[in-house]
Amino acid sequence: MPEEELHSIRIHLDRLLAERGMTLTELSAQVGITVVNLSVLKNGRAKAIRFSTLSRICDILGCQPGDLITHEPAGPAEPAQ
Repeated sequence: MPEEELHSIRIHLDRLLAERGMTLTELSAQVGITVVNLSVLKNGRAKAIRFSTLSRICDILGCQPGDLITHEPAGPAEPAQ
């Protein structure tokens, strides 16, 4: 089994759903993608997200992409050689 790629991108879908009193199932129905695909995104296992999907999520949740996705670096980057 290949090693899981580590990254420092964080998804805040749980927080946004809780703030809006919405379930993943409700969001799925409104956005038009499966609960499974939203769950993969919510749990930080997604490798990519289409801009059209991101746009629909932001429209439904009334948020900006930066409210949903943040970058949290682990530490100082090593200089390029």
